[in-house]
Amino acid sequence: MKVLIVDDSPDALALAKARLLEEDLEIVCADSGVAGLATAKQESPDLILLDMDLGDMNGLDVCRILKDDPVTGPIPVIFLSGSGAPGDKVRGLDLGAVDYVTKPFDAFELRARVRAALRTKRLQDLLSQHASIDPLTEIYNRRALSERLEQEWARVDRHGGELSYIMVDADRFKDINDTHGHRAGDQALQGIARVLERECRQTDVVARYGGDEFAILCPDTNETDAGTLALRCQKGIEDITLQVNGRRVAVRASFGVAGRREGMASITDMVAAADESLYESKRARE
Repeated sequence: MKVLIVDDSPDALALAKARLLEEDLEIVCADSGVAGLATAKQESPDLILLDMDLGDMNGLDVCRILKDDPVTGPIPVIFLSGSGAPGDKVRGLDLGAVDYVTKPFDAFELRARVRAALRTKRLQDLLSQHASIDPLTEIYNRRALSERLEQEWARVDRHGGELSYIMVDADRFKDINDTHGHRAGDQALQGIARVLERECRQTDVVARYGGDEFAILCPDTNETDAGTLALRCQKGIEDITLQVNGRRVAVRASFGVAGRREGMASITDMVAAADESLYESKRARE
């Protein structure tokens, strides 16, 4: 697991790093509050050891910014400080830090507190993963998709950029279930999920929307490029080889694409536009 140490003292950075050498961790360091914030977003550490007294920023302010950002908010923070004042500890814990270690820290104590924080992080990651994954297709579920969609919408609001959304619906899926059984239907859904994952980038979010519907969230992608991706996925789905009792079962899907356009006031507008595009696609394929 990866630990980020943020401290403006080279000696303190070296000491903390040395104390954790026996823990089989990947250690990254930052020597200022600004650098720590940037490194946290870039490296996605599993734990942050944060000095309370940084040269350019107060450690409490750094923690507040980390916790306000949906990307870095879930990362646990342990404060490091030369002050053992109860007030400092209370303020740090109230901001969301999980622990507080006073300098100069004992090597055994520091390692024990780091291990405890990382154990909790592992359990939280496992729970989050199970809550976010569709058990049949092993891709994201609708809840996880909605969370990422809100994050990307907010990101575009703040910084600008492109954002597109693709809705996918398996064609005549009920016929597959009724004619060949639910096992064949499950295999068809699993096949569609694998194609979508294969054709999409790592930055795209592929999710099972519900039933025989899927969705793809495409950050930094305009509507034209999203349409190209949809056509590629559609062709890949048509190439699925699904055999049931020696017979090939055709798998098909319709796609609806919408990019974030001027005048769209909310996520609902973009999703509704993709849904309308999907309806037109299905009507054209009937």
